Amino acid sequence: MSTICVVGLGYIGLPTAAMLASRGFDVIGYDVNERAVESINAGKPHFYEPDLQMLLSAAVSTGRLRAYTRPSEADYFIIAVPTPFRDGKKPDLSYVEAACDAIAPYLQAGSTIILESTSPVGTTEMVASRLADARPDLIFPRYKEASDAQIAVAHCPERILPGQMLRELVSNDRIIGGITENCSQRACALYESFVTGRIFTTDARTAEFVKLIENAYRDVNIAFANELSMICDRIGVDVWRAIELANKHPRVSILQPGTGVGGHCIAVDPWFIVDAAPDDARLIKTAREVNERKPDYVFQRVISLADRFKNPVVSCYGITYKPDVDDLRESPSLEIVRRLIQHGGIRVLVCDPLVKHLPSELTSHGDLHLVDADTARQEADIVAFLVGHKPFKRLEFNRYLHKVVVDAAGLMSKPADLPGVSAR
Repeated sequence: MSTICVVGLGYIGLPTAAMLASRGFDVIGYDVNERAVESINAGKPHFYEPDLQMLLSAAVSTGRLRAYTRPSEADYFIIAVPTPFRDGKKPDLSYVEAACDAIAPYLQAGSTIILESTSPVGTTEMVASRLADARPDLIFPRYKEASDAQIAVAHCPERILPGQMLRELVSNDRIIGGITENCSQRACALYESFVTGRIFTTDARTAEFVKLIENAYRDVNIAFANELSMICDRIGVDVWRAIELANKHPRVSILQPGTGVGGHCIAVDPWFIVDAAPDDARLIKTAREVNERKPDYVFQRVISLADRFKNPVVSCYGITYKPDVDDLRESPSLEIVRRLIQHGGIRVLVCDPLVKHLPSELTSHGDLHLVDADTARQEADIVAFLVGHKPFKRLEFNRYLHKVVVDAAGLMSKPADLPGVSAR
């Protein structure tokens, strides 16, 4: 069996490492976060994902997975590090560059490097070029040029959904784009060992762009729903009822609005396209602006209502970036809470069954408390439903009717098919 070094043991790297170990590979996990490494070696994930605890514990106990704060020699290197953006919405590839610098001394003839991080077009070629500069003793591939390269470099973007990562790692189709066709085939050999979905091979630039397209497509569709929600507020229409009825059309499938778009992918990746072609990516840029505006829109609605009270108490239900996950990255709901604290003069209560501890930067700068659902309801002047977690859907909403409610998650919206709404 091949040895695999997974670079970056976060939300993508750790499930991938544990899955590969469960398939019999010897997996070396590398991360600069010492506390995460210690937790992993104890068989404990440093974030929640269903069934990951069991899979990781088995991988560690059998010796198939070991985590370190340095890389090691391997047959395959999988890079799964963050790719955020800097000021001005410019891609920040410093984590990818640091990963290249870290693994360069450990490469040997026959090694395959796979970039899983979602990246701007051209990043995989940058990886090959940077590694070639660091290791002039090895022959690296050049884009679409057949050669006798000793190293293979490819891009295989992750496509997994938090809360379903382990299942989707195996069942989802994968796109693999190599610097050359040979690079694609060498990467494909690894994924064929555990992926039951279809595997499609292409060139590196196409694979990079496909992932950006996927997330931009979703962002544009969410922006449409969010824009509808703001229009409906203005004209006095229940947006959830309107969308439900519109979706009765056989060729209409509108998504649900919310507080914005969060997470590391959809809230970030479309900007990579805009950065590459700013004059042409006008729709994509506008969608990003609509979704980035939505948290401020919800915040302003809450503030306008809070002004009615002398010492307002606002209870926010949900602060994760999407329902039924504990991930706070780029969370629009968390941004709303942050702005409420910064506004001052408001006591903010947070109810989120998936969050055990509030971020320290919030609790140290405002009147903020994590409470249960009943306490949040009883003490609130204003209730803001921000995330549609499943436990919230079971709340007795008739007990909230005497509260001032901002329902950005559609939890209190009645189904469209009610008596008086005829189905013809």
